[in-house]
Amino acid sequence: MDNQDYAGIEVSKDELLVALRRGEQTLPLKSFPNTPPGHRDLARYLARKGRVVRACLESTGVYGLDLALLLHKRAGVEVMVANPRAVRHFAQALMQRSKTDPLDTLMLLEFAARMPFRSWQPPSSPALHLCALARRIEAIKDLCAAEQNRLHAASVAQALPAVVRQDLRRSIAFHERALARLTTQARKLIAADPLFQERFDYLDSAPGIASTSAIAILAELTMLSPDLDVRQWVAAAGIDPREYSSGSSVHKKTRISKAGNRHLRRALYMPALVAVRHDLHLRAFYQHLLAKGKAKLQALVAVMRKLLHAIFGMFKHHQPYDGSKIYRFQPQDPQPVLCTTEVA
Repeated sequence: MDNQDYAGIEVSKDELLVALRRGEQTLPLKSFPNTPPGHRDLARYLARKGRVVRACLESTGVYGLDLALLLHKRAGVEVMVANPRAVRHFAQALMQRSKTDPLDTLMLLEFAARMPFRSWQPPSSPALHLCALARRIEAIKDLCAAEQNRLHAASVAQALPAVVRQDLRRSIAFHERALARLTTQARKLIAADPLFQERFDYLDSAPGIASTSAIAILAELTMLSPDLDVRQWVAAAGIDPREYSSGSSVHKKTRISKAGNRHLRRALYMPALVAVRHDLHLRAFYQHLLAKGKAKLQALVAVMRKLLHAIFGMFKHHQPYDGSKIYRFQPQDPQPVLCTTEVA
């Protein structure tokens, strides 16, 4: 289009660096503070009456979230939040050898102009709040587990002072209170939204998905675009298979891509591990894969993928979990040997 402009925005904690192309002319780089007034100034700089600008920034955390939300609402501005891996490979394809903020800004400009432009659809405010709570719960659980490991080590070494063990116990109690407080807030947020509550109940009906896992899975799924199909869900979780072969001599082992949401991948891992122990259908599916020669970890990832398919079906058809729709159970199937290797 004759009235089409393009922009690349490099986001950092304190600064927003912008490269803007008006028609055939690329303007000098311009800097704005990463503050609400700076966001408004940047939006005014991009927008021009009678023209449409396509702006691209990377999805690298919360530093660009407020800006993306503002630009999405701005008339005459379309915003794309690009996958950093895609931008990195794009830069490699253009033989960019150095990495600086000005170069990255120009690369985002070229990405917006040359690659298929996918307008960003922001999640709802409740979805953003639920995701923030779930990821904070995940982070505190990691802190609590680390402190418990330190307490175990300090308890074995009696030569260490008792005050260290006391401080570790206080730290663990503090984190456990924080977990309880945040979990309560997440449950209140879910209860206040009928769709969240319905989907939470469906998740809770599946074997292996307890309350904490249901919160984590629901939070990550609410951040996905509502028009995605189940295969796109699998790709978004990064548990789609990645084949690597070339000619007749290069055939590497198939692995999962991990080119997706690590939080969703991690949230699915423990429910899958529990499900192959307690759900007859997923246990039979897991054992069937082992009998076909799949490694234990490969089979467990396949269970994660099957579980995600089941969740998609529950949400789409408004039905609780039904294992018979996943895999037909054979009563003679033996008990599987479980795998406990981390995949996230």
